[in-house]
Amino acid sequence: MEIIIEATKEMAADKIVEKIVSLVNIKKYPVISLPSGKTPLIVYQKMAEAYKRGEVDFSETLVLALDEFLGIPHDHPCSTFSYFQENLINQTNIDPRNIYLIDGRPTNLKSECRRVEEQIRDLGGIDIQILGIGRDGHIGFNEPGSSLTSRTRVKPLAQSTRDNLVSLFGTPEKVPPFCITLGIGTIMEADQVALLAFGNEKATAIKRCVEGPICSAFPASILQMHPEAELYIDEEAASLLEQRDFYKWAHESKSTIEEYMAKAPL
Repeated sequence: MEIIIEATKEMAADKIVEKIVSLVNIKKYPVISLPSGKTPLIVYQKMAEAYKRGEVDFSETLVLALDEFLGIPHDHPCSTFSYFQENLINQTNIDPRNIYLIDGRPTNLKSECRRVEEQIRDLGGIDIQILGIGRDGHIGFNEPGSSLTSRTRVKPLAQSTRDNLVSLFGTPEKVPPFCITLGIGTIMEADQVALLAFGNEKATAIKRCVEGPICSAFPASILQMHPEAELYIDEEAASLLEQRDFYKWAHESKSTIEEYMAKAPL
């Protein structure tokens, strides 16, 4: 796992968008799994800016939903599709036919979860999985206590998560108690994982994710085991990391490896 610390969330978002744009520009039909929520909004805004500057063509990009609330249709204003439509489809040339959603109102829950897993396999797997992180360490809607090898499934939402969703749904009663989410095992099979976190309110979560023990009580900690996981965070989110200076040095040193090898003595 690599830790990429930038001075501001804008700079961190720029880095992750560079990664996405690079993939889209070199691979036909790249598969990107994306979350909803407040944290990734700045990334989607910068993706739209890159598109409008003519730096990238998203017309062949395949977008997978990371999760969906159970019990709401695609046209519900709080659905993942509505979120993608507002922040991605309407702002870029991502083809709505290339958006792969989770059905929040399936006729059979287990069949829908199997369908999502089969869909990922049929597309050749996930190239980049973008993630946020909850203060309790949840990734997707894999709440504390989730199996670290879990697959796509129905999950109850923790009360703390439901409390955070009141501003989206309007009242506590309207917040769905359940969701369907890609499992931790599913996420870990992505070729690359990029997690973003900004602000002091995420500092404790980032410390536990990076420097704490790997355990189901803090699901994001499993990313320590992913060989191509990268954390894009700002200085505030990095403020509690004991090895912060080392992480900065290690990341900055990567750009000098080729130069060193060119000059290295035989």
